[in-house]
Amino acid sequence: MTVVDEIKARLDLAEVVGRVVQLNKAGRNFKGLCPFHSEKTPSFFIFPDSQNWHCFGCGKGGDVFSFVMEYEGWNFRMALEELGRQAGVEVQKRTPLQIQATQENDHLRAALEAAAAYYHTLLRSAPQARRARAYLKQRGFTVETIKRFRLGYSLNSWDAMRAALRGQGFNLDALVKAGLLVQKEPGKTYDRFRDRIMIPIRDRRGRVIAFGARVLNPEDQPKYLNSPQTPLFDKSRVLFGLDGASRAIHQEDAVIIVEGYMDVMIPYQAGYHNVVAPMGTALTETHLKLLQQLTKNFILALDPDAAGVQATLRSLDTARETLDRQWDAVFNPRGLVGFESQLDADIRVVLLPEGVDPDELILADRAAWQELLATAQPIVRFYFQQLLQQENPAEPKGKARIVDAMLPLLRDISNSIERESYAQEIAMRLKINPQMLLDRLRAHERVEKVRRHRAAATTVPDQSTQPTELGAHTLRLLLQHPQLLEPVDIALVELEQPPLRDEDFALENRLIWESWLAVLVDPTLSLTELLPLTTAEKITRWLQMPPGKEEVAALKRDLVRTILTIRERQLHQEFTRVQSLVLESQSQGDLKIQRHAGALNQLHLRLREVQRALNPRGLEERKGKRNGKREN
Repeated sequence: MTVVDEIKARLDLAEVVGRVVQLNKAGRNFKGLCPFHSEKTPSFFIFPDSQNWHCFGCGKGGDVFSFVMEYEGWNFRMALEELGRQAGVEVQKRTPLQIQATQENDHLRAALEAAAAYYHTLLRSAPQARRARAYLKQRGFTVETIKRFRLGYSLNSWDAMRAALRGQGFNLDALVKAGLLVQKEPGKTYDRFRDRIMIPIRDRRGRVIAFGARVLNPEDQPKYLNSPQTPLFDKSRVLFGLDGASRAIHQEDAVIIVEGYMDVMIPYQAGYHNVVAPMGTALTETHLKLLQQLTKNFILALDPDAAGVQATLRSLDTARETLDRQWDAVFNPRGLVGFESQLDADIRVVLLPEGVDPDELILADRAAWQELLATAQPIVRFYFQQLLQQENPAEPKGKARIVDAMLPLLRDISNSIERESYAQEIAMRLKINPQMLLDRLRAHERVEKVRRHRAAATTVPDQSTQPTELGAHTLRLLLQHPQLLEPVDIALVELEQPPLRDEDFALENRLIWESWLAVLVDPTLSLTELLPLTTAEKITRWLQMPPGKEEVAALKRDLVRTILTIRERQLHQEFTRVQSLVLESQSQGDLKIQRHAGALNQLHLRLREVQRALNPRGLEERKGKRNGKREN
């Protein structure tokens, strides 16, 4: 039994879901209002026999892992660790050194948690914190918000916090490693934070890992002081407020990115829970990867001054380089096929009034803030406006530089009508021939390579060396031949199917898939170290298998058919489960039978699409149809 299976065996889905959803008995099943979309009558069902759930309103469904991931906005690894903790299952066998490191980190978290409680108590009741309480009140903070973010106050003392936490049993070494004390020389330490408003910084699970601290005395510098980098805290990998914003970002399918702590907390107080902020640094690739797990829609609300604009432009460049792209088939007049990529995200920019921060605007005029969000500029228009200010659009060279800078952004727009509309808008503003710009844009849209597709018989792999499970077989081939991932994705897109995705894998295989993708992004990571011991041993066995003698083209065909077969079987299982619910509804005279039947029909259509793609002639038929349309 795998770790995943053991966790699922120990946890009851209805009990886990019932903590956040009010469930009622419905025959052998349970039903309730779906937590993932707004509804007045229950369409969310729990199936105890299979330990699965499904919503017939929004179409989402899965097992206990997928529910927690969807509800909390977590990735699979986070869900695995948390559900493992709840089930009392050790997720990963650890070496003595790993156990020691975990214990040390737990001790640091305990010290930081104790410090947060200490600072919070001082803010609420200490006479010395009177000025801090007055400042927060003047900034518009309510008592509830202060409690929600557990804000605190550090005394104007060199050793008050040290004495308080030493009294709780924490040693000096732990307090230094946690970033709470500064050690200039051996044996001499002092409190890092003095006479400041203390803002706990948390990881995605809500655990305190660091502090941000704002001065009260205007003469003190810097204005904001963050904890140093520690074993728990790296500001380039953490977003302030993400622990409380993940679910809202996922549900609202949008994230608002601001500059500072106050710009997160006051909007949260006003009901905007999908707001996060980097801490004294520009948006990094890690920040964007974290957010893209939750949404594809990004709104940047940064300062309108020169520094703020430059920070926005840097963030936009980072986003364009980091965020995922979608691929579309492109045919040239000779019928050859290639692929073009567009940015698989919608990035917009809010231009704040001069000298006004989001928290100030919300407190003064909430309607104005809402209007700014609703009218946020698309990345293309914002970038163009900045280029018009930086270059001289009246000069030919200035026009050329603007066009050269805008073409990559235009290529990133997936909707062709929207893309050409922007191109015409730019041409009119620069007073150049729109057709010339459109021709240049179309020339850039051509992919560098085109591939001729040759009909060839599918090679059947040697069954003696293959993992028996289809998902494992897929992963083994990808681990041995990582260069196959891109051509396989392209082949799936040609068949009008989504590229390879998390949902194509069962839970243990999904963990391997997600961990492998993490290694592709950061090659310094070790795949086996990211996985539980039993899974890592399986990976080692796979990699020790001698690679087959099949050509790359044959392996690609094998992978595509295997992935489509996985999808076909998944849809068959889902179809059977929903079909049983329809029959049960018929026998009970349930008025919702039409909704269930509609979901069944959608599953049937999806199943037929996959089956058509599995047809060896499917690709050629699609090519023939597309080429036929071009000839007509």
